Amino acid sequence: MSAVSDASAGDQLEPRTVTITRADLVAYAGASGDLNPIHWNERVALEVGLPGVIAHGMFTMSLAARYVADLAGDPTAVVAFSTRFTRPVVVPDDDTGATVELGAKVTDVADDGTRTVGVTATHEGKGVLGKAVATIRPPR
Repeated sequence: MSAVSDASAGDQLEPRTVTITRADLVAYAGASGDLNPIHWNERVALEVGLPGVIAHGMFTMSLAARYVADLAGDPTAVVAFSTRFTRPVVVPDDDTGATVELGAKVTDVADDGTRTVGVTATHEGKGVLGKAVATIRPPR
């Protein structure tokens, strides 16, 4: 059984903190094909009005989706995941990187055991994903 399959509506699930470094952004840029320099070049990011180099929104979302899949115990159990991007994650050019705190709460359990999970993602105390919701099917 997974943390999610045993949870009831209202249960908080174990949080996780993830770190994002500039090296992660370069790797993601190469894998995704999103080579926008705001994700790796400080000068360009500042010129366009950003506070610094920012993580790709889809990369941040993928970290949240992986967290949910880990909670489910099976990535194929996550049948839906949706979110909005609310704030950028600024990633400093150092060995520490930026941290994103992830949390989850079961908001509904359907008659068939499907769980709806609300997901939070914060960076420096502010939400970076809004209305993040996952639907997780019960174990087969």
